[in-house]
Amino acid sequence: QVHLVESGGGLVQPGGSLRLSCAVSGSIFSINAMGWYRQAPGKQRELVAAIRSGGSTNYADSVKGRFTISRDNAKNTMYLQMNSLKPEDTAVYYCNTDLSRDPNEFPYWGQGTQVTVSS
Repeated sequence: QVHLVESGGGLVQPGGSLRLSCAVSGSIFSINAMGWYRQAPGKQRELVAAIRSGGSTNYADSVKGRFTISRDNAKNTMYLQMNSLKPEDTAVYYCNTDLSRDPNEFPYWGQGTQVTVSS
């Protein structure tokens, strides 16, 4: 059983920054691909950033250049640094530790962390 706990969300003005954290109950050392999804009201879940065990990263076009994903294997934690936030970044953000699986079949979703970008 894997437990994922997301934190770090909040209310921020446009142009501001937030750093999200995903604490994983087990070791992430052997996890190949993990990442961050977000879901805005009335919209489908969207993969915004992914990181692989070798450190390579991928980003959705909508966040490229503004978001940075990282992982700390020693702390079993993944991060998402979000800069230059826009109102359209408003969503609940979730972490996922198995990007090889269809997200609808991923059984370990946490409660997520709410990010609201508004003036």
